[in-house]
Amino acid sequence: MIQSIETDIVLVGAGLVGLSAAIAFAQLGKKVVLVDAKKPAIKLKKAWDERVYALTPATETWLKMIGVWAYVDASRVNPINTMHIFDDANMLDKSEAQPLVLRDEDANLPKLGVIIENQNLMHALSQQLKALEAKNAAVTVITDAPCQSLEHTQQNTVLGLDNGQQIAAKLVIAADGVDSWVRKQANIGVTKKDFHQTAIVANFKVEKHHQNVARQWFAPHDVLALLPLPDKMVSIVWSVSTERAVELLALSAAELAHNVRESSGGVLGGLTQIGSTQSFVLNQQTASQLIAERVALMGDAAHQIHPMAGQGVNLGFRDVMQLASLTTKYCVNKHHAMQDVGDVMFLRQYERARKADIVTMTQLTSGLDGLFASENGVLKQARQWGLRQLNAKTAIKKLLIQQVAA
Repeated sequence: MIQSIETDIVLVGAGLVGLSAAIAFAQLGKKVVLVDAKKPAIKLKKAWDERVYALTPATETWLKMIGVWAYVDASRVNPINTMHIFDDANMLDKSEAQPLVLRDEDANLPKLGVIIENQNLMHALSQQLKALEAKNAAVTVITDAPCQSLEHTQQNTVLGLDNGQQIAAKLVIAADGVDSWVRKQANIGVTKKDFHQTAIVANFKVEKHHQNVARQWFAPHDVLALLPLPDKMVSIVWSVSTERAVELLALSAAELAHNVRESSGGVLGGLTQIGSTQSFVLNQQTASQLIAERVALMGDAAHQIHPMAGQGVNLGFRDVMQLASLTTKYCVNKHHAMQDVGDVMFLRQYERARKADIVTMTQLTSGLDGLFASENGVLKQARQWGLRQLNAKTAIKKLLIQQVAA
């Protein structure tokens, strides 16, 4: 017998974006069903997660507002008070490189952001969703159930699962990642760019304290970031050519630590690796549109960008914030939101509202990769001149810091 469920919103994908969206819309009084093809194993481990995120203050504030931050293990979160950005393509001695320095105090901010592990954030989101489930029958989570069909009726869209369940919803939100099943069913195309790069991620104990400084070195198709973690640790995100990545991944832990130290000019002294080394291929992917009939795309299903700006996860959370904000604006009163969140005119507002942010971040990350990869002597000198000028212009730096922290 086929089990049918009627709901306002069905979210496909129980990652960071899907979980946060389920929480946000449930708190707006919407009936929500969250579906995932797998059964996520979400629990905090003592070992440090190699995958970390740099959250902006705006994202942190929003996560506090929807009750997620109460479940975050604060002892495993580290603030970013300063950023050092190096253009050392011409430097033989990287220890002499002069960075662009961005400080929170320059823009009257308490911090520029925080570094948090994937497992810590996922655990906090899942705990808040469980709390909502316990007191709100309008929240339903179905895992280990791949999607099988997506059909439209006059009043809603019906999502069929391979376990035989059918979910009739006013709106289907695709938060199911880069290879989004929902996006493909909605016949939404994507534009892809292969950077021919791989990101190496790992954690290290450091000899000298990082002083809550996030450091980033730019060279041609080579971006190294040292992100501050608690207890004199850093997380590295090293984006290099695929060929160089193969070499780095073949190194021992001690050899990798030596390479990181050399490439960062020994700024933090000796490094000792903790845990394993992970890697992922870097591509840029942008959906041709964010909406279709009763469908909205969010997170990696909508956009995937280079990690050099550290904005990927924030961009996905801003998708959720925007649609939730638009839904709130359509409230008739404090308790009754508009009935049809899948209305095409409503979804077009979401698409228009998100377009500028997505285009800006996509062009920024792609453009920075091209700019710092250039071997043109004039461009190299212009980059270095530009960094020196920015360091001297307090007002411009303030605007830049405010943009970074947004």
